Amino acid sequence: MSEFFGSPHALLILVLAGFLPNEVWRMAGLWFGSGVDEGSEALVWVRAVATAILAGVIAQILVQPPGALASVPDWLRYGAVAAGFAIFITTRRSIFAGVVGGEIVMLAGKWWLS
Repeated sequence: MSEFFGSPHALLILVLAGFLPNEVWRMAGLWFGSGVDEGSEALVWVRAVATAILAGVIAQILVQPPGALASVPDWLRYGAVAAGFAIFITTRRSIFAGVVGGEIVMLAGKWWLS
């Protein structure tokens, strides 16, 4: 079983250095954020900044695709994003449906091309 999970020391380091520090900040966010009004200007600004960062990351992945995504033609990547967005809009803004729809278009297009 240790072959499957790797070294116990590596797992301990992973938990101590990766998982626990993240959980501390998540719990602090829950504790501090419980009293914040969702309509406050500060939270609206934070939401806008987070949306802008996500849009920038998506644009960078589209324009300069990393790894295996670079083998997918540009028209297929842009088409998958457009299809995912269209599905997102038509399913009453379901993020899950938009992401799954875009992935299906991307995978089907890549399968069809190969």
